[in-house]
Amino acid sequence: MGLFDIFSKNKEEKLDQGLHKTRNNFFSKLSKAVAGRSTVDDDVLDDLEEVLISSDVGVATTIKIIERIEERVSRDKYLGTEELNRILQEEVTALLYENEASDFTEVMSESQERPYVIMVVGVNGVGKTTTIGKLAHQFKAAGKKVVLGAADTFRAAAVDQLTIWSERAGVPLVSQGMGADPASVSYETLEYAKREHMDVAILDTAGRLHNKVNLMNELGKIKRVMQKVIPGAPHEILLILDGSTGQNAFEQARQFTTVTEVNALAITKLDGTAKGGVVIGVSDQFSVPVKYIGIGEKIDDLQIFDREAFVKKLFQS
Repeated sequence: MGLFDIFSKNKEEKLDQGLHKTRNNFFSKLSKAVAGRSTVDDDVLDDLEEVLISSDVGVATTIKIIERIEERVSRDKYLGTEELNRILQEEVTALLYENEASDFTEVMSESQERPYVIMVVGVNGVGKTTTIGKLAHQFKAAGKKVVLGAADTFRAAAVDQLTIWSERAGVPLVSQGMGADPASVSYETLEYAKREHMDVAILDTAGRLHNKVNLMNELGKIKRVMQKVIPGAPHEILLILDGSTGQNAFEQARQFTTVTEVNALAITKLDGTAKGGVVIGVSDQFSVPVKYIGIGEKIDDLQIFDREAFVKKLFQS
């Protein structure tokens, strides 16, 4: 059983609802692209390219998908438009598997070192603190001991929000308040995690991007300090992106993957947008696997990303 399978009862239904706007937007465009056509020719592929780009899949990833479909068309010769849906689904699924470094159906294996340290990064407003709270809730519900670290000390609101979420999730919080040294908070959090035999330590970090050099220096210092307590920490650098921002999410991913070694993504707010194609594009372009998706505001509306289920729902008419 997967770590978060306790929430699997309504998982498929929630995913279906969460992708409703994206699916409707995508399929209305796709239907128009193939209307009245019997074979997949250059005109259909041109229209499909426009559909994918306008669905926020991204130009580079769209070109990659189109090229793969062109290869299949040339190989199969008389490919009908009725088969396009299936082929497109297969190619998108294959693309998501290519950028998956490991199997995320289990978040933590029993063999992993404790505590498992997650450093969360992302700009303000993308749902960073909310995602941390939801993660803490689900880890705890799965029987894990969790501690949060309020290392985003740049904004008073960030510390206050994380305090509220720690109380809601029923997990301890290490905080030194606004203006404290983020590295000091991180050090104290990991010391606490080791002392109290925690399974997971999740650290919030500042979300400003106005100065990449300062951000890089700050995140680098946090990592060095954490490694003094737990060699190899953080085990996971999780970048939070707001799915509703479309192409802006690509730019944020570019900025953060430049300044730190992001190895997992969480795409939030997919339930309120028609731009869910960003999940496909951002993972492909930055070769970082999507680990979580947010499909609602409730505390259990954060899901481990299931690639096949996601694509199946996206292409379900």
